[in-house]
Amino acid sequence: MTLRIIIVDDEPLARERIRTMLEPEKDCRIVAECGNGPEAVEAIRKYSPDLVFLDVQMPGMDGFEVLRSLKGGTLPLVIFVTAYDQHALKAFEVHALDYLLKPFKQTRFKETLARARETLALRQTDAATRNLLQMLGRAQPAPEYLTRIPVPTGDRIVLIKTSEIEYIEAAGNYAILHVGKESHILRETLTSLEGKLDPKKFLRINRSTIVSLDQIREFRPLFKGEHAVLLRNGKQFTLTRGLREAQERLKFA
Repeated sequence: MTLRIIIVDDEPLARERIRTMLEPEKDCRIVAECGNGPEAVEAIRKYSPDLVFLDVQMPGMDGFEVLRSLKGGTLPLVIFVTAYDQHALKAFEVHALDYLLKPFKQTRFKETLARARETLALRQTDAATRNLLQMLGRAQPAPEYLTRIPVPTGDRIVLIKTSEIEYIEAAGNYAILHVGKESHILRETLTSLEGKLDPKKFLRINRSTIVSLDQIREFRPLFKGEHAVLLRNGKQFTLTRGLREAQERLKFA
């Protein structure tokens, strides 16, 4: 039996790691890779895979929202790929689903894949995934996002309101917060900071830039189907994360 697999993670390196670990597995075939939630929903409906490696934490639409969007359709077996601590993941184990805790090793990956093969062989996929959907349907506290960001500056700590941030740029392991004519350097990676910002207010438009949705003035076409994002302050950045997703996010900003 050939396992048709979809990999879903917003980080290219994370997708590459799973892809590399699947290469020796002769019964596995990757039918799609997705970098965000909407792409994942579309690909799962299109390809009806046997197995999905699904990142829990993704901007905009997370892994849980992806599964909720699939209610009433074909439900594949899901293996979570997550940075959550193991205590928070006990609920998944109760519902007979597995997970990979980042950073995971080859031995753990093989164990997880073996468990997936066994579940698929016993044709228990639908029941396992529906159990998860029932769990997700229970009341859950809304995620809390930063409203202020403390930035150490010399012997002081400056509190930056997220509502005043126009855009954020990556600089190695640092993030530069731009507020009007001021800029503040924060010792935190852009990816780490992205997960703490409200996706209804901020959008990562490329690998090195996050912008405030309120600050977007327009999208401008570039060459070969690419687009630029023009902010109200006149700054312009290249959009590489998908125009459609950006436009959808703006509807709810």
